[in-house]
Amino acid sequence: MAFDPDRVSTVTFDSYSTLVDVDAAEKALADRVDDPEPVSKLWRARSLEYTFVGNHVDEYRPFYEVNRAALQYALDAHGVDVSATERDEILAVYHELDVFDDVRESIERLRDAGYACFVVSNGNPEMLDSMVDHANIRDLLDGIVSADEVEVFKPDAELYRHAAARTGTAIDEIAHVTAAWFDVMGAQHAGMQGVWANRKDNPWEPFGPQPDLTVPGIAEFVDELGV
Repeated sequence: MAFDPDRVSTVTFDSYSTLVDVDAAEKALADRVDDPEPVSKLWRARSLEYTFVGNHVDEYRPFYEVNRAALQYALDAHGVDVSATERDEILAVYHELDVFDDVRESIERLRDAGYACFVVSNGNPEMLDSMVDHANIRDLLDGIVSADEVEVFKPDAELYRHAAARTGTAIDEIAHVTAAWFDVMGAQHAGMQGVWANRKDNPWEPFGPQPDLTVPGIAEFVDELGV
């Protein structure tokens, strides 16, 4: 289905890799790991895998705990021996990830045009509060929706339906903007329009439906709305 800007009254954003750059986590590893890139990639991948599996085996933990377990696995898998204190110092980078350059201006444009704007994320409330404050966008948001509220992670439809209820918007009037392919599909499956912010110029997955809209960043999405 082609993207329909006329249906959109509310915009929801994913957080990690969409609003803030998780690749910055490599910086926290660099002082402790000889080759931080593969550790960082495995950390991120395992973190997402734990959320996927957790949804199906009824094993919910707040995302910060999931992320800690994933980091420990990545360190163990690469033979990196750090203390629990050092591990938690690395983990804490998630409270102060770099915000992408187009975020604040784009959300300002949306708000000025009358769109309600929310964050919908796997992150637990403490993580999201610090992320929003560090990104300096709290004043632009109508709300923050955490997976912790329903104890289910993306791409389970329950989280997106819960988000729609929290926004007070019919689910088919929401455009969900995210850099994560599975998040696009989850939003579409639940009834939202799925917008893929393809920040890394990656190919789309040869599995499942196409995004309703693909853009290189949030600013281009706002352009598509005619704002």
